[in-house]
Amino acid sequence: MNELERFKEKILKEYPRLTEDDTFKFACRPGISCFNDCCGDVNIFLTPYDILKMKNWLGISSEEFLDKYTITPIDKNQTYPVVLLKMRENEKKTCHFAAPEGCTIYDDRPWACRIYPLGMASPGENDEIEQEFYFVLREDVCKGHEENNTWRVGEWIVDQGLEKYDEFGQLFKEITLHDYFRQGKSLNPQKIEMFHMVCYNLDKFRQFIKESTFLNRFNLEDVSKDQLMEDDEYLLRFGFRWLKFALFGDKVMKVKSSAFRE
Repeated sequence: MNELERFKEKILKEYPRLTEDDTFKFACRPGISCFNDCCGDVNIFLTPYDILKMKNWLGISSEEFLDKYTITPIDKNQTYPVVLLKMRENEKKTCHFAAPEGCTIYDDRPWACRIYPLGMASPGENDEIEQEFYFVLREDVCKGHEENNTWRVGEWIVDQGLEKYDEFGQLFKEITLHDYFRQGKSLNPQKIEMFHMVCYNLDKFRQFIKESTFLNRFNLEDVSKDQLMEDDEYLLRFGFRWLKFALFGDKVMKVKSSAFRE
């Protein structure tokens, strides 16, 4: 059992399960002794929507963002590729976007940073989880739990701007928690590359659509080609739909009969 699996097991056994109506105490602000200490030497898994928001905030392509600010660990037990935020190569391994005054990309910070100090467990992540629940992460380094600010979980989600992140997160989970993986099946190298491109390298996916006969092979009357070329969120939604078809064979898209004659 690896470290992540042990942590998940501990959550199931020891952490109180919270709903959106439950409360917790927390505050993070300049002046707290631990301010910024949580922004270093930490594994932050980035979702596709995280990368979309961060690369657009920086005004760079997804390719450049991945090359400069992320790492993609290789583990033989992984069922799909994951992307982690790269830390600086200094003693504290601090985040590239951490500054003395706080996060320099605060408005477009990743989901994991937004939801903290909460965590969330979903059905499909473990056979013992029957319905989604939240839990509070208590770490010795964090003094925010000693503050007197009381939050209802649902209020925290709204205050931290998590609603759109959770919406896209749910679409991503429909891929990562698909029955295909639960049945013990794995992706071949070509499908792994496709997963990575669609989920993380959105600009490359757009270029692929633009320069290939991709769109001509499917009945896509409900899809706007102009929006695919201009709207990242629209493209990502389409990408998740495409992955269900291409990776798992879900009947969410129809191939034109003419494509079989090419």
